[in-house]
Formats: sequence, structure tokens, C-alpha cells
Amino acid sequence: MVDLRQLEALRAVHAEGSVTAAARRLGWGQPTVDYHLKNLERLVGSPVLLRSPRGSRLTPVGMLLLDRAQEILTLSERAIRDARELTQMGRVRLRFGTFPTAAAKILPAVVSRVNDFGIEIDAVLEEVPTLVERINRGGLDAALVYTVPGYELPFRPHVAAVEVHRDPLLLALPSGHPLATPGPIDLPTMLTLWQERWLFAAAGDDPMDTIVVDAFAAEGRALEVAIRTDDFQVMLGMIAARLAVGLLPRLAVGNAHPGIVLRPIEDPAFARSVLVATSAEGSPRGPSTAVRQLVLAIRDGFAALSFD
Repeated sequence: MVDLRQLEALRAVHAEGSVTAAARRLGWGQPTVDYHLKNLERLVGSPVLLRSPRGSRLTPVGMLLLDRAQEILTLSERAIRDARELTQMGRVRLRFGTFPTAAAKILPAVVSRVNDFGIEIDAVLEEVPTLVERINRGGLDAALVYTVPGYELPFRPHVAAVEVHRDPLLLALPSGHPLATPGPIDLPTMLTLWQERWLFAAAGDDPMDTIVVDAFAAEGRALEVAIRTDDFQVMLGMIAARLAVGLLPRLAVGNAHPGIVLRPIEDPAFARSVLVATSAEGSPRGPSTAVRQLVLAIRDGFAALSFD
């Protein structure tokens, strides 16, 4: 197994150009640096240094190892720094914004986990445009938002967003509809529904609705929007009552609902990309140790979800 000191020695030799200078940089003796480098060479079965009277440089194998070593050492250094900061910081309160369906599914688990680290959560429930605006102006420490592939949210440069969950969109049809059969539906078949009454979100710029409108527009079709609401239970009731059809995220509805057939769409674009947004690395504020723990808790919360 690789020893971090082997990677530290490799990085120091590359930076300084010789084993002697690397030893000074690390505060080790030269024999110690040689010892770790030779152990690394035995481990990979190939030389990692080319030595000469003018100094040392890395072999191609050494350069490959260095590329990976930079990532490993950075992560290990951050882990130690975060652990120290977490030990010293005491109770911390974070402002966390999320859209309602995500809150219903993962917020209890997230709050429970971060509380173990002394982190308290002030949670606010908003729709995505409001969350984006609040994280952009620094009113939140982290925000859970969503979009769909190909549709970027208007984050400012100091905000970074990373995907933590991919949430399939399901075509919801009332039982008895000609297309209300079990199993996935392909996009061409879904596009035959242009004469149906559709159910959309209350806001006119929801990414889930935009992708539907654009798909039909590409076929020269405009949809009739019969109902607008952000309440998924109302949506389900309206569809079950045969008043409309629509797309619903699995996170909100699971796999089954009385009076409704839910059909996955055979197109990867029809999915919500759930993102957690924080201050970007390298920005003046940057994500704190507490925020990084919150992001890890959010990832784990989604990973634990089951729709069986």
C-alpha cells in the first residue's frame, strides 16, 4: 500500500529538482527521502526518478504518479485541516435553502447527521429562482436547487454547484388513457400527446416545464397548459381526475399513485439534476468546513433513498 510520505517525497523532488533540496524542503534527512522513493519504485515496479550530477527529474511513470499524488495529498491535507477546524469550531449555524420536495425526502437525515458535528441548520423552503437569487447575494451558506440537462442556472462566478442526485422525470397519465401502460415510453410516442391538456408549475420558467415545451416546439407543436400549480398532491389529483397530463419528478411521487400510471421517459435529458450550491473554492468566502460537512450529509441523504 502506498505511504503518503512516498508521495510527499516525489512531489518535493519534482518541485526542487534534486533529492538533497527535497530533503531540505521536507525537513528530512536525504537518506529518508531516498528510502521512501526506493520503496515507491519497488511498489510500482519501475523507476520514478532519473538521477544525474545536475539533479533529478521524474520519469514518465513518476509524472503519472505525481498527477495522482497531487490529488491524494490535497485531499489528505484538507481532511486533517477540516478535522482540526471541526474540533475547534464549537456550535455553528448554517443558512440552508432547499426546494420543498427535497426537504421532505432528505432534510431529517441531513439535520440529524450534521447535528452530530455541532452544526445547526436554519432551513428555508423556496422555489428554485428564489434560492438562486439568495445564494448569489450571499444570503445562504448552501442551497439545494435543480435544473435539467442543457439548462444552466444563473449563478454568479463566486458560486459553485455540484450535482448530488439525478431525479428521473415521469410521464403521469390517468388510468385508462391509451398510453397508460406499464413501462418506459420513448420520446416520439410522448410527443404524440400534443393535443392533451398539460399541467405545469405555477412559475413560467420551471426547467421541468421548459424541457417539455422545447421538445414539442422542435416538432412544431404548442401545448395547451390547462393547470398551473406547485403542489404535487394537487397535480396528482388533477391527473387522476383526467383533467390533465404532466411530467412529475420521481423524488416527489415515488413509483405509484392511485388512478395514475407513471412512465419513465427513454431520454436522459428528461431528468432533474439536483445541485447543491455553495461559495466556490478559491472565492473570498469559500466553503467552510461546516458547509463541506453539510454537502457530504446531503450526498449521503440522497444515496440512502429508495423507491422500491
